[in-house]
Amino acid sequence: TLHQRKLEKLHNLKKAMLAKMFPQNGSVYPEIRFAGFTDAWEQRRLKELASFAKGSGYSKTDIKDQGTPLILYGRLYTKYETKIDDVDTFAEPKNGSVYSKGNEVIVPASGETAEDIARASFVAKSGILLGGDLNIIYPNESIEPTFLALSISNGEQQKNLAKKAQGKSVVHLHNCDLETVEIAYPTIAEQNRIGQYFQNIDHLITLHQRKLE
Repeated sequence: TLHQRKLEKLHNLKKAMLAKMFPQNGSVYPEIRFAGFTDAWEQRRLKELASFAKGSGYSKTDIKDQGTPLILYGRLYTKYETKIDDVDTFAEPKNGSVYSKGNEVIVPASGETAEDIARASFVAKSGILLGGDLNIIYPNESIEPTFLALSISNGEQQKNLAKKAQGKSVVHLHNCDLETVEIAYPTIAEQNRIGQYFQNIDHLITLHQRKLE
């Protein structure tokens, strides 16, 4: 019960701080900032800040006990927090596979609900197979990957993406939907501080999750 409570408190803290450390309701200033940062955040469409690709076809039936690490879209809902650097599913590589280069952001292309599908993680390591139902975003030098993954999963961006998700029993999200999303962002230095702060919270969430299990 104690570990469950700690875990819930951390999830609530993360949710509250995401609302306060990212601008809300069209503002260009967040409610809470690290000392020394005062400039207004810029706003651009994601297609001006990144290039896009798709993963290639792997399914649950391809999973093996060992082989090349593989990320399937379903695990973004159940396993991973914002940063992915430890993968526990493997497969035998197929021809035409897409491998991570490190620092790309991945968003599920399919999901059960519109709210669920609008989430993102960033892949910290190269050489990981990226499954077929993943949209892959390669951010340029003006946007830091952890920060971008947090932005897509939070606030106005998350709501806008949820509106774009199409389908009934299974909803779909395409790169063309991601391209049009407006991203608000500060300087790289401030992005790094924000990314590190939430990585630390995610680390604690993972620790408590393991203890609870």
